[in-house]
Amino acid sequence: MILNEALFMGIKELNSFGIEESTMKAKIIMCNVLNVTKEYLLIHGNEEFPIQKLNEYMEKISRICDREPIQYITNLQSFYGIDFYVNENVLIPQPDTEILVEETIKIIRKENKELKILDLCTGSGAIAVCLEKEKNTSVVASDISKKALEVAKRNCTLNNSNIKLIESNLFENIQGTFDIIVSNPPYIETDTINTLSEEVKKEQKIA
Repeated sequence: MILNEALFMGIKELNSFGIEESTMKAKIIMCNVLNVTKEYLLIHGNEEFPIQKLNEYMEKISRICDREPIQYITNLQSFYGIDFYVNENVLIPQPDTEILVEETIKIIRKENKELKILDLCTGSGAIAVCLEKEKNTSVVASDISKKALEVAKRNCTLNNSNIKLIESNLFENIQGTFDIIVSNPPYIETDTINTLSEEVKKEQKIA
């Protein structure tokens, strides 16, 4: 089986379950499984698909059919131009939240001194990592979830970020003072969750 045939098989399976943007998602999964770019698929579409990778490819296609967010399947989400590791223990960073980062950076760049920043409910650590990359910043990030902090720690390592991580329910274990406090906390009411898309329902409930 060549790459194009395997791609079509994945698209067909996604379509049979009514998955939107099936072509794009099948390509993302294939790139993830083969560790190649989308450009590679265009150029090498007539090459043989590695037989040992076929089961993994179709298993991940099946997870999309089961409405699992594709970011959890690939363990990847881009945020503010940076790639972050994500899994089922954190919410997936969304483009809307980039506005919070942009506005905070405007404040940071106006100040001519080192600023101490607290990121409450950090989740994957995406906001904290983006802010720590600015000059004259010292960032502390907290979350109530140990598993979320493990993801944040991984993203700090991936992005060479020197961020202090604290397990805390909001301000419970936070000490000291800060120049800036940012947060994108849980905001969906429990009674509303069942009205959301199937993909969103599979994101971390505590968040």
